[in-house]
Amino acid sequence: MPPGSSDTCSLRWERRTIIVRKTYILDTNVLIQAPYALECFEDNQVILPVAVLEELDGLKIAEGERGINARQAIRYIEECRKLGNLTEGVELPNGGNLKVEINHVDEVLPAGFVENKADNRILKVCQGLKHQGLNPILVTKDIIVRIKAQIIDIAAEDFTTEQAPVAAAQYSGRQTVYVPEEEFATFKSGIDPELAYTVDEQGQHHKVSPVVNQFFVLEADQSNRKTLLGRYDGEKIVPLRYQKNHPYGVSPRNVGQYFLQEALMTDADKAPLVIVKGKAGTAKTFYSLAVGLEKIVQEEDRQYRKILICRPNAQFDDDIGFLPGDEQEKIAPLIRPIIDNLEILVDQDEKQRFTNEKELKGKIDELFDREIITSQAMNFIRGRSITQTYLIIDEAQNLTPKQAKGIITRAGKGTKIILLGDPNQIDHPLLDERTNGLSYASEKMKGSPLCYQVSLLESECERSALAGDAITRM
Repeated sequence: MPPGSSDTCSLRWERRTIIVRKTYILDTNVLIQAPYALECFEDNQVILPVAVLEELDGLKIAEGERGINARQAIRYIEECRKLGNLTEGVELPNGGNLKVEINHVDEVLPAGFVENKADNRILKVCQGLKHQGLNPILVTKDIIVRIKAQIIDIAAEDFTTEQAPVAAAQYSGRQTVYVPEEEFATFKSGIDPELAYTVDEQGQHHKVSPVVNQFFVLEADQSNRKTLLGRYDGEKIVPLRYQKNHPYGVSPRNVGQYFLQEALMTDADKAPLVIVKGKAGTAKTFYSLAVGLEKIVQEEDRQYRKILICRPNAQFDDDIGFLPGDEQEKIAPLIRPIIDNLEILVDQDEKQRFTNEKELKGKIDELFDREIITSQAMNFIRGRSITQTYLIIDEAQNLTPKQAKGIITRAGKGTKIILLGDPNQIDHPLLDERTNGLSYASEKMKGSPLCYQVSLLESECERSALAGDAITRM
């Protein structure tokens, strides 16, 4: 035997990485909300049942967001078609694979599942693929479809690419901290955030990691009677600049409103975007209108040309074209809450306010006739560049992430955009507290030097004693 040889065979093991692709089946509603969704599944296989194509075809002539997104998704699929045979599968630019599935029409679903309903045809594809040995994952925005998928033992998920954290973990734009009491004397020049800390339930101190433009309630570490309000400017926690202002005769009634006033009063060049989250009755809309009127009506050097108010149609952006009347008459029901707030603002004498309803209405009509305040349907903002405008988007929790992005990117020179809403009160059928445009924008714009944010607390409800009590109880 040769020197160094052995009668024991030595085996070499070559390590090989086995790539296991997941199989995702997309529901139509995913593409309607996020037409770019096909790009979001990395190197996995994405399957579109033919029922999805048929639904997209039916939606391509729809007005508003649905029609636009359907057409965008169809164009993307067409580009993929040019790469090969979609029924056999084509490689996507991100390394994934897209396939149109036309089989599994004979799969049998449980009794009670309507045979030709598009949702159930999609479920048939899922079941057929599972019978072939795959473990398909259905991705749908429809909760009922996810429940039905579970009934037939199919994994189902929401489309989570645009999800914000759970409500409790979302950015609030404010924090209460302790600082050495001696720092209060020099607060005008700012406080180093390194000196601020929080205390947990065990009494342990924790350093603060401030976010640019985050608001702070500063409490003296040796006294429970000394409190200051400030904002982190990127270097120090500095005093609020507009704390003593009374926009359009309105005064802050709580800490949250002081923060809100600061965000709204700051010029558009420094704070072109303000995001406000809060329960009903916390004066989000009221205060936004008050500051807008102050800036346009009261100040001699008008910073904005007008107040533009929009409220998303919660019924999935249904077309308003079928309603009678002109644009203003069609959207009048949507802006009725705005009128309610204006009734209080234009006549702040509570005892005399409603003694002459005709005169009160005349004052409000004058604001619209002089175009100090205008309103538009959300659809008509698309494609515009809005300049030198105080733009209020009320009920922004009913926006999709794409709509929120579209609005923010419409801001032209001198425009201030205010997104207002309550992520817990969503009327849009395919959104929730994590997937709505308000929460999405809040998380994405966190830390931007051009964005101020504040969440108003339940305890800061100012509508009425009953409203405040109901918020905490119901």
